[in-house]
Amino acid sequence: MSSFDKVAEYSCKHPKPAATTFAYGTAGFRTVGTTLGSTVFRMGLLAALRSQSKQGQMIGVMITASHNEERDNGVKLVDPMGEMLQQSWESHCTRIANAESDADVVAVLAAVAESEGIDLEVTPRVAYARDTRPSGPMLQTALEGGLAALGALATNYGVVTTPQLHYFVRCTNTAGTAAEYGDATEAGYYKKYGDAFLRLVDGKTVPTQLHIDAANGVGAPQVRKLAAALSSPYLDIVVSNGDTTTPGQLNNGCGADYVKSNQRAPQGIVLQPGARYCSFDGDADRIVYYYADDEQGAFRLLDGDKIATLVATYLRDLVAAAGISDNDLEVGVVQTAYANGSSTSYIKDTLRLPTVFAKTGVKHLHHAAEKMHIGVYFEANGHGTVLFNPAAVAKLHAAVPQTPAQADAIQRLWALRDLINESVGDAMSDMLVVEAILISKGWTPAQWDAAYTDLPSRLVKVVVADRSVFRTTNAEQTLTAPRDLQATVDALVGKHPRGRAFVRPSGTEDAVRVYAEAATRADCDQLAYAVAGAVFDKAGGRGERPAEFI
Repeated sequence: MSSFDKVAEYSCKHPKPAATTFAYGTAGFRTVGTTLGSTVFRMGLLAALRSQSKQGQMIGVMITASHNEERDNGVKLVDPMGEMLQQSWESHCTRIANAESDADVVAVLAAVAESEGIDLEVTPRVAYARDTRPSGPMLQTALEGGLAALGALATNYGVVTTPQLHYFVRCTNTAGTAAEYGDATEAGYYKKYGDAFLRLVDGKTVPTQLHIDAANGVGAPQVRKLAAALSSPYLDIVVSNGDTTTPGQLNNGCGADYVKSNQRAPQGIVLQPGARYCSFDGDADRIVYYYADDEQGAFRLLDGDKIATLVATYLRDLVAAAGISDNDLEVGVVQTAYANGSSTSYIKDTLRLPTVFAKTGVKHLHHAAEKMHIGVYFEANGHGTVLFNPAAVAKLHAAVPQTPAQADAIQRLWALRDLINESVGDAMSDMLVVEAILISKGWTPAQWDAAYTDLPSRLVKVVVADRSVFRTTNAEQTLTAPRDLQATVDALVGKHPRGRAFVRPSGTEDAVRVYAEAATRADCDQLAYAVAGAVFDKAGGRGERPAEFI
């Protein structure tokens, strides 16, 4: 019997929806949950094959749609070190998801096995989990069918956050090695990050309560477990929007994406001056902070850019306090085109740290950060983490303190590395990092926010006939097609003080996003709507021209 003999028998129970095309992107597959049964089954097959290609290392499968509305769901694969799936395998995912028949599914598996030189005698190992979405149990059953069809040794982690699954995969594959990352259990997760947090805050002034908007998602029960495991006054939390059972509540009027997009507090939270607030998204891989201005009670957002600059500042100061030169242990920041221009200026001109731009999408930022000694990356939406590359780890091991202050700084660098989930952006880990820094510095959110002032910005969607005609370069900040449209954008930008704008095609629909910023709100809005109008008029705008377009 060949390795694929049982596949057709299982596959026929999960037929592909007719006239439907699936595409694996940065977030894996993501669409209406009820249409994903065949795709999730086939990801079980491919996860097993991916494990075999990695000599039986654990591969992860996460069933989630993150910040999307509750009716949606999705699935993505996690590679052995807890990182996102190697990009070259994304095309394999897309091919098998779109195979029209059971025989075609088998043929794609065989082709992948041959092209990748996979030893099919290796026993595959796969870990999987899901979030709280109603379609999750059905999709989990489909996934289990795919794993069974190829005889995978499967570990079900149940309902956990996406970053927790990434952590479990990395821990499993590094167990017993010099790079051992931790215990691959929920209790191990809480202990690793909880202990590191306490090492950083021990002896400092105990902070006030932290108010957490958990998006009515999986982050709610998990952050409560984290706080219970820590059992420390340094993490005194109040969880709002923690309803994971009432239909329709997930990400509804709450969560990090809602707060960031609407620039307002989530439903269920009334801001009080002097208090700290943060929001997770539905699978707890994004986080944003916010607070009420003490004078006017106005909403103030502390997004991914603000988190990146806070963390980079703290790391830079620790490296200096440790007596390690910048050349030996340099801190750098990776941003996308959506980063506010004020944050970029602050990093370059005030912190004097190197910063590079990467294409939108966590995998692009992650790869850029890997090239730095200590790479800090956050998208403005609050998804990000910090990476210590092997040279940085070696330098820390070799560091010999000459004073007690240097010894303390080196220990704090180690504690901070232990506190960070280097596999992927993790709302709970990032929350602990932010809290540890604020406690260490004795800062309020307003003091954190005072480092720089964001330029007013505006994001506008333009529906177009064909998004494929838009091509970009320079980390998606400059158009190369349609012809002459970039010259029009440049001319419009030149009319506004501190103006910046770019046009980026959507990855999921026939639309483009126009981002603009400028010195004043009036200039910013005028620039955004003028560029949007130019795109609509010159590059195939579809439907009625929006009245606000200039």
